[in-house]
Amino acid sequence: MFDSTHLTTLLQHYGYWAVGGIVMLESAGVPLPGETILVAASIYAGHSHELAIEGVVLAAAAGAILGDNAGYWVGRELGAPLLARFGPRIGVTPEKIQIGQYFFRHWGGYVVFIGRFIALLRMLAAFLAGMNRLAPLTFFFFNATGALVWAHLYGYGAYMLGSEIEKVKGPVGIAGLVIGAMGFIAGWRYYKANEEALIRRAQEAIAAENAAK
Repeated sequence: MFDSTHLTTLLQHYGYWAVGGIVMLESAGVPLPGETILVAASIYAGHSHELAIEGVVLAAAAGAILGDNAGYWVGRELGAPLLARFGPRIGVTPEKIQIGQYFFRHWGGYVVFIGRFIALLRMLAAFLAGMNRLAPLTFFFFNATGALVWAHLYGYGAYMLGSEIEKVKGPVGIAGLVIGAMGFIAGWRYYKANEEALIRRAQEAIAAENAAK
């Protein structure tokens, strides 16, 4: 459905709305090719001049910010009840939920920013941030910053390099997935080796924050 011919047709008919809409839906958690539509629209803008690259970048950034905010609030409102109901069935205990909240309160902003550049995390980071109660202002800052950097980097890069960007985008995407997988494995091994200490640290931190309110 989303080969180059169909993407070009979408861009011819819907222009910036196609870019912003697909990026927004992907950012909200729908498995759509947000990065691909951004690159295709930027190349199309450079070849046809029917779209302005500034408009393409702005549409992608706006779609990313809006979609991520939707995913964040869905995670914030529905994530905790879902975990409370189904978490124990898959081994997610209340103690592990506290560790997730502790982690996101300290490093969640960086996860949101980096997640914008990694395919799977791009769909999940906002929901996870909301579910783990990352502060709204912290989320908005890192989300907006990541969306703007991502849209400018890929948009203007594709505009200047044209179809040659595909030779760069593929290895960059693979490298991002590899780095993400390595980080996940390293984090999981660290967690298993220090589970009790992490649970205690998370409980103490959350208790201190609640007492300060």
